[in-house]
Amino acid sequence: MCGIAGFVDLSRGMPADRLAATIRRMATALRHRGPDDDGAWIEAEAGVALGHQRLSILDLSPAGHQPMESKSGRYVLSYNGEIYNFQELRAELEGKGVAFRGHCDTEVIVEAIAAWGLAATLPRLIGMFAFVLWDREARTLTLVRDRMGIKPLYWAHQNNLFLFASELKAFHAHPGFRAEVNRDSLTSFLRHNYIPAPHSIYRNTFKLLPGTMLTLCWGGKPELSTWWDLREIAGKALHDRPEFEEEEAREALDGILRDAVKRRMVADVPLGAFLSGGIDSSTVTALMQAQSEQPIRTFTIGFHEEAYDEAKDAKRVAGHLGTEHTELYVEPRDALEVIPKLPLIYDEPFADSSQIPTFLVSELTRQHVKVALSGDGGDELFAGYNRYFWAEALWRKLRLLPKPARGGMAMAIRALSPAQWDGIFGIVPPRLRPRLAGDKLHKLADVFALSSREALYRQLLTHWAEPASLVHGGKEPTGILWDAGVADEFPDFTERMQFLDSVTYLPDDILTKVDRASMRVGLEARVPLLDHRVVEFVWRLPGSMKVRKGEGKWLLRRVLDRYVPKALVERPKMGFGVPIDSWLRGPLRDWGEALLSERRLREEGFFDPEPIRQKWQEHLGGKRNWQYPLWDVLMFQAWLEQAGTSRK
Repeated sequence: MCGIAGFVDLSRGMPADRLAATIRRMATALRHRGPDDDGAWIEAEAGVALGHQRLSILDLSPAGHQPMESKSGRYVLSYNGEIYNFQELRAELEGKGVAFRGHCDTEVIVEAIAAWGLAATLPRLIGMFAFVLWDREARTLTLVRDRMGIKPLYWAHQNNLFLFASELKAFHAHPGFRAEVNRDSLTSFLRHNYIPAPHSIYRNTFKLLPGTMLTLCWGGKPELSTWWDLREIAGKALHDRPEFEEEEAREALDGILRDAVKRRMVADVPLGAFLSGGIDSSTVTALMQAQSEQPIRTFTIGFHEEAYDEAKDAKRVAGHLGTEHTELYVEPRDALEVIPKLPLIYDEPFADSSQIPTFLVSELTRQHVKVALSGDGGDELFAGYNRYFWAEALWRKLRLLPKPARGGMAMAIRALSPAQWDGIFGIVPPRLRPRLAGDKLHKLADVFALSSREALYRQLLTHWAEPASLVHGGKEPTGILWDAGVADEFPDFTERMQFLDSVTYLPDDILTKVDRASMRVGLEARVPLLDHRVVEFVWRLPGSMKVRKGEGKWLLRRVLDRYVPKALVERPKMGFGVPIDSWLRGPLRDWGEALLSERRLREEGFFDPEPIRQKWQEHLGGKRNWQYPLWDVLMFQAWLEQAGTSRK
C-alpha cells in the first residue's frame, strides 16, 4: 500500500529542476501513506512527473522501489495497492521468458502490461489498486482504479496543468493548483455526509470512478472509459441466474471466500484482523484462523456506553476461534482528541462519525501489525442493512393507506418529541432497545409523505432534505440515484438498493473512511469480501439466499455457522458509532457553537445560517436529535478552518 502523485505540465515549459522539486513536494505530502521509501521520476521534454511513497508489504528490498520502469524502458508505473494473484501471473510471464529483478507485485504489473498490453492485463488482476502508467513510446498517460473503488485516485485538469494523486493534499503542494470550493459538491455532501464521485470539494477536480480508466494523450484532453462495470455485471447475473441448491451454494461461497481470505494473508510483515463480533468481521476472522497454523491477531475497541460497545461480543468470538486478541476500551477524551485531526485525515469534508472509532481501531492495530483484514462490503453485498428487509414491506403497507391516513399517522408520531418516545422505549431491555428510537420514529413520519420507492430510498439516505436551499449558489448534481433506468434493470427493490449502495455509499463513504483512517497510521487494510470473484458470484445468487424471514446475510450466516456458534454472533445490528448526539450537548458544545455561530456563517458566505441555527438550538434543548445534519455542517466548517480554502 502506498501513495501516488504526479502531474503533467501541458505547456511543456517547466524546467527539469522545477519538475523534480515539485513532484518531491507532492509525494512528501503523502508520506503517511508510505513512510518506508520515496521516489520520483520525470521526463522533462514531455512535462511528466511521477511520485511515490512506499509502504513495504511484499518484497521489502529496494527492488520494489517506485516509480518503476519496465525492462524495455517503455512503461513507467506508480502504483498503490496489492495484487493477490501476482505469483501466478509472474509464473506465466516467466514461462514466456520474462526475467524479474525482484519479488514484488509492482514489477509483475508493469511487465504484464509490457507483455500483454493494459487492456488484456486489467481483467486478470485480483486485488485492490490505483495506478498511473506513462507510456513513453505512445506519449500517453493512463490512470486506473480498481473494480470496487477500494483504493482512491483523484485527478484535476486546470488550464495547462493535469494533476493526479491518492489524496487531495498532494495537489496543494503544486503551485499551479487552484483550490476553489465547488458549491454544487457541497450540496451533495449535505445530503449524503460524503461527496459522491466523480465530484470532489474543489472545482475542476474529480475522483476517478471505480472500474474506470482515464487516458491523456499527447496534446489531447482526458478521456474516460470503463473497464469493469458492476451495473453490467450485476445486470447480466440477474437475467442469467443458475439454479442453486442451498447446500451447494453454501459450499461454493465457503470455498470462494476461503480463497479470497487466504490470498490476502500473504505478506512479508505481521498481519491481523479487525474484529467487531458481527457477521462480516467474524466470517473473515474465522476463515483466517481456519487457514493459519498460529493464532491470528485480532483487534477491537470498546466503549463504556453500552449502546455503542461491541468489544464484549468480539471477545467471545475471539475466544471461540482461539485468536490472539487485543482490545482497548476508549475513553470519551480519546475519541474527542481525534476530532481536530479529521479535516487533515480526510482532505475534503467527510461526516460519517464512525470515522472516529475507525481511526482509533486503526491506530491500535498499527501498534502490533502492518496489515489488517476487515469485513467491509458485507452489508452491501449480502444485504445486511436494515433497510434491505423492511423498506419494501413498509412501502407495500404505505401504498394501502390513503394519503390523509398517512398524514394523520405522521401527526400522531410528531405529537411526542423524540425524547418522549425514547422515554416510552425505556421499558424495553437495553440489549433489545433500538438506539435513537424516538428520532427514528420521527424519520418514519417523514416517510409517510413519499410517492415512490425511489423517493423512499433517497429519503433513507438523506441528512438535509433540500441542501441546495441551504448552500448559497449551490445546485445539487444529479447522479445515479436519480437514474430512472436503474429501476428497469433492477426490478427487485432490495437488489436495486444493494446495487446503488455498492456504487455510491460503499466506495465514497465506507471504503474512503477505512482507507484514510488506516493509511494515516501506515496500516494496510484488506477487504476480502470485495474480491471481484466473490462479488460476481454473490450477484448470481437469488435474493432469497440473502434476505429470508426478515434477516439479511442469510447464506453468509450459514457459512459462518460452520465456524462460530450462532449464539455468539446473532444479535441486533449495532453499527460502528460514537455518541455524537450527547457529545454535542456536552464536551463538544463550545466547539460546535464557535463553528456554527451566526456571525461566522454569514461572513464565510456558504450557508444560510437560519436553518442551521434552528437545528442547533433544537438539538441543544433536547427537542430533536439533529446529530447527522449538524455533524455534516460541523465537518465542513472544521475542514474550511483547516484548509483555508478560497471562498469563491
